[in-house]
Amino acid sequence: MLTIPFDNSYARLPDGFYHKQPADPVKAPEMIAFNHDLATELGITGADDPDLALYFAGNAIPAGADPLAQLYAGHQFGQYNPQLGDGRALLLGEVIDTQGQRRDIQLKGSGQTPFSRRGDGRAWLGPVLREYVVSEAMHALGIPTTRALAAVRSGDPVYRDTALPGAVLTRVASSHIRVGTFQIFAARQDWQSLQTLFDYTVDRHYPHVTSPARLLQEVCNRQASLIMQWLSVGFIHGVMNTDNCTLSGETIDYGPCAFMEAYQPDTVFSSIDRHGRYAYAAQADVISWNMAQLATSLVPLVQDSDAAIKEFTTIIHGMQDSLRQHWAQRFSAKLGIASPTEDDKQLIGDLLILMDANQADFTNTFRDLPTEHAALHFKDTEGFASWHARWQKRIENEDAPYALMSSVNPAVIPRNHRIEEMITAAVAGDDSLFHRLNAVLASPYADQPEHNDLRAPATPETAVKATFCGT
Repeated sequence: MLTIPFDNSYARLPDGFYHKQPADPVKAPEMIAFNHDLATELGITGADDPDLALYFAGNAIPAGADPLAQLYAGHQFGQYNPQLGDGRALLLGEVIDTQGQRRDIQLKGSGQTPFSRRGDGRAWLGPVLREYVVSEAMHALGIPTTRALAAVRSGDPVYRDTALPGAVLTRVASSHIRVGTFQIFAARQDWQSLQTLFDYTVDRHYPHVTSPARLLQEVCNRQASLIMQWLSVGFIHGVMNTDNCTLSGETIDYGPCAFMEAYQPDTVFSSIDRHGRYAYAAQADVISWNMAQLATSLVPLVQDSDAAIKEFTTIIHGMQDSLRQHWAQRFSAKLGIASPTEDDKQLIGDLLILMDANQADFTNTFRDLPTEHAALHFKDTEGFASWHARWQKRIENEDAPYALMSSVNPAVIPRNHRIEEMITAAVAGDDSLFHRLNAVLASPYADQPEHNDLRAPATPETAVKATFCGT
């Protein structure tokens, strides 16, 4: 029998934070995948329950669950939307995992809620499988992220431009508290709820914090680190709205996300990002903007608002230094340099300029730098040879630079065209590529020569030029 040791603290907050309801049942739930390792980590037992698909499709409510749709607002592409909320998701509840950490368990694609905004509340198979694969790949890369516990076919069609097979994802997160959660109470001037949210967030994520300024600083630190981890593996979130920005510092909402192949700083994949607001290189500026919106929402919690604005402004401006430091550390490690100096920034920058000019594959270039294959990524062989000589001289006195490089430069990432191949096959009823991707991406820093085909960039014919939201 499936047993989930729920302990639901968010459901004990005031009613204005959520809407409680069950999921809408689906026609014919069928398990695609269940993450047994994650289930063990969460203290879940009974994964052999014959009704497993019913629970993770929303047809049956596990004992102890208290399903609810969370309320929040957010800036979407710079425009404030005063009420968003979980329009196709339900928080089943929380568990205390085997490490003593509180974790949310949420269904995505579970049906309509009061926050659906005329949407059907469902998800189709493609985005569910994309989030499962990419979020688990991000975890294996060592990047803070939500996790995927289960994926279930619903047996119901979902209508977008055409009829598509439906599915439900079970997502696990440190919490689903977003910048937008703070924004909605600040915008409504609901100071009591804002204070309650602050106290809850501090207690859950930052128990050492004693003031709004300290909370802001802690969240800025986590987000600066997170965004530079994204950049170091070529990840483009695609929809960095404030409702997709967590207080915990985890990556959340894998909608129109993608991994960059040829290095170009202005790369955009998201079909709805028409002006490049969330381009690869723009993500560092965007996170500072998002943190400024959090700061604005925290001001009412401080009695002296003028002093708060001054202090918060200093914290936000300081993010740029933090981002630069994280960038230097991450990209120096990619070159085998453990303790970067100021001169190393030029060395890194010159390589990136060469990569941009030569359309070098981001992932493979860094992975191949210690090998004879590195030069093959550059048409400008003389330019690369000159840079390579400088780099070799720089790492002469580094302790085990190649070992460091192999630990931070992945051999394999979830390449966009492989994700699309996987989705196409799954729609046709073949989940083998889905399972293969999950297995290979679980060890991204290992050489897996039998899977070298997954390292290859897309051809012009298979290249994915746009990615899409899952709504």
